[in-house]
Amino acid sequence: MKKPMVVTDDTLHAALEKYPAFVVDMWAEWCYPCRAVAPIVEQLADEYQGKVAFGKLNVDENPRTAEAYEVMAIPTFLIFKNGRLTGRIVGAASKASLKARIDGSLS
Repeated sequence: MKKPMVVTDDTLHAALEKYPAFVVDMWAEWCYPCRAVAPIVEQLADEYQGKVAFGKLNVDENPRTAEAYEVMAIPTFLIFKNGRLTGRIVGAASKASLKARIDGSLS
């Protein structure tokens, strides 16, 4: 998938079943750091195309997922392998840092 897909409380489970490696960007419209890393997430989705799928979940519109995964700050990136949470990145990070953490969580 060349761009991150929009996921919701109702569609996240299906996405986790469909994609063996999945990264969810938990964000909100009002969050400046979320908007700052959005272009990096787009680049990563393109670079990892065919290996890792990326999703964006607006926590204001989808509070059940944020609560279920105890997301207390945004941006938070949840990294899933075969439907199981294997990593979490809290806060804005550089592209290199995000790549290293994603790769480490999926290996």
